[in-house]
Parts: sequence; C-alpha cells; structure tokens
Amino acid sequence: MNDSLAWPFFDDRHRDLVRDLEAWTAQRLTGAEAGTDVELSCRNLVAELGAGGWLRHCVAGAYGGARETIDVRSLCLMREHLAHRSGLADFAFAMQGLGSGAISLGGSDAIKRRYLPEVAAGRSIAAFALSEPEAGSDVGALAASARREGDDYVLDGDKTWISNGGIADFYCVFARTGEAPGTRGISAFVVDADTPGLAIAEKIPVIAPHPLATLHFRDCRVPAANLLGQPGAGFKLAMQTLDIFRTSVAAAAIGFARHALDAALSRATSRKMFGQTLADFQLTQAALADMATGVDASALLTYRAAWSRDCQGVPATAEVAMAKMVATETAQQVIDRALQIFGGLGVKSGMAVELLYREIRALRIYEGATEVQKLIIGRQLLKDFAAAGSASA
Repeated sequence: MNDSLAWPFFDDRHRDLVRDLEAWTAQRLTGAEAGTDVELSCRNLVAELGAGGWLRHCVAGAYGGARETIDVRSLCLMREHLAHRSGLADFAFAMQGLGSGAISLGGSDAIKRRYLPEVAAGRSIAAFALSEPEAGSDVGALAASARREGDDYVLDGDKTWISNGGIADFYCVFARTGEAPGTRGISAFVVDADTPGLAIAEKIPVIAPHPLATLHFRDCRVPAANLLGQPGAGFKLAMQTLDIFRTSVAAAAIGFARHALDAALSRATSRKMFGQTLADFQLTQAALADMATGVDASALLTYRAAWSRDCQGVPATAEVAMAKMVATETAQQVIDRALQIFGGLGVKSGMAVELLYREIRALRIYEGATEVQKLIIGRQLLKDFAAAGSASA
C-alpha cells in the first residue's frame, strides 16, 4: 500500500487489516480470477472473499460482521487495495455491501438473521435494485410499483443497470407504494431471486465486464414481512445506503489510479528514448507529479469523508460527494496520462492500463454521476449558508 495508513484517520486495526489483506491478495488474486466467464468468476470471487473472512466487513457484528457496526474506513481501505489488484474482485466485494445495505439499515431482526450471515460468509450474493429505464439519477421518477394484497405485496415493473443481476440470490428492490407523491411514496423490499414473477429480461454487456442485468417484475408476490423499514421510507433508506457505500467508490477509484501511477513509473523508468529514459524528460516528470498529487488529494478527501462518518456520527453527505467526484474524475485523468506514457502499447488489448481505462469510466456514473455530486455539494452549501444566516440574525 502507501504511507496514507500513517494518517490520523486510521488506527492499528485498520493497519492490521490492510497488512492481512495484502498477504491474502498476493496469494489469491493472481489475475486468473477474472476469466472469460464473468458471472462464474464473480461467483467464485464472492465465495473466496467470504471464505477469507473479508465480507464480514460488509455487515454488522451481530449478524456475522467483523465490527459492531459497518466501518466505512475499513470498506474504503479494502476497496482501494482490491481495486489495485483486481477490478472484478473489488466489484464482488463492494456489491455484497451495497446489495445488503438496505437490510442492514432497515430490515427486521428476522430478515437480518436470514440474509446477513449468508452475505458475510459469501454463500449468498446480494444486489441493490434501484435504477429504472426512466429513473436513474432522478429516483423520484421511479415507476415500479408494489401494491398491498393481504399479507403480501405484489411488485410490477422493471429495474435496469442492476449489478449482480442474474447471479444474485436476492435483491433489495425499491418500488412505489404511493403513501405520498414523489420520493415519499417509495418502499423497499428484499426479493429472493427465485420468486415467481421475477425474471431476468436482459443481460447488459459493458466495456469493463461485470454482471449487469435488467429485471422484470410481473405479479411478483413478496411477503409483507420482507418490507425493509417503514412503508414510504424506501427513498430515505436508499440514500442512507448510498451515503455509506458511495465513499468506497472513491476509494476504488484511488486503487485504480495508484495502479496506473505504478505502471506509469515502471514504464517511464524503463522505456529508452533518444538516448535516455522517458522519465528523464521534464514533461514526463511533470505528468507524474500531477498524477501523484491528484491521487493524494483524492485520498485525503476520501478518508476525511470516511472518518467523518465513522467518528463524528454525521452523514457527511457533502464530504462524501466531494470525495466521490474528485476521486473518480482524477482517476480518469491519471489513467489517461498513464496510457499516454505507454504510447501505442497502452491501447493494446489486455494491457494493464488498457484494462484500467475501461474499468474507471463507469465509476464516474454509478452511485451518482459526477453532475449529481455537484448538485449535492451545491445544495448543501446553500443550506448551510442559509442556516448560518438564520443563526446570526
């Protein structure tokens, strides 16, 4: 890893965690885990991560977790390290947390005991089903519905861009129950993958292969006991879940960026050109300086946000948005510069920087696009300014 572990955001448990994870990944993640069958590879990675005890950091201690509550700094450190090693391993780890997050936050004790230990052990694969064909960033436009019929809810509608779609054992699904207009009339449910009325409508291929799918619900009957939280509180539950796990997206971006910087340093110091190495050129040194500075700035924002969540007991929504925005945008720039340093070799299929170039692009979109993060930051600034004005009046 890097010297960021010496920062005051971390304690000895975090340093021990990274040391142990480094040893495990050096032995287990050799590159062969990302085979041609992405779905099978992802299933195997979830099982491996579960057997290694790493998925315990995705759930609370009472349900098989590593700590009493989910520690965002641990999630971020693990995602940074896993992303540095393997994009698919990072994906497999992250989706177990995001996919089960609504259960951790809003599930009954019975629901938590049924699902969370299986998530922690890697025996069940989780998925977070929020996005729809006409409702991505605008969750208030969500159209999938759930109507109460006796002891059940009946779900109808479509969900798309669902990570782990097609391989998940259960989905945390958000649907409109109509208690109020807009976001106040959305509820959340846990739906087993084999529930009648739930079908995989389409597998979605993307530039960096991950399991993604469109789900179709038609007369899908779910027990009312599978409601997560209160009726109409699904939007709040979704946002709380994202507030926890969005910070870790920034950490994954840092992992990708560090990998790119390492590759660029290796290439620049070994590539001979005009009687010297590429690293001897001042333009190369300037590029490397920008890359390193951007990575460290991203890490400072990211771990500040994680520390605020863990230690200050506040949502830190604006801080999380800043971290996600800066880390993902910076990582895109760092990887692009690394590819430029590699020259023609950088665009050769299968090269590390070429794979990173494809991996990073989605992070600027999912769990809130960069433009949405700017809106979150701007609105929070205006809210804080208005509150300060009222207080001083």
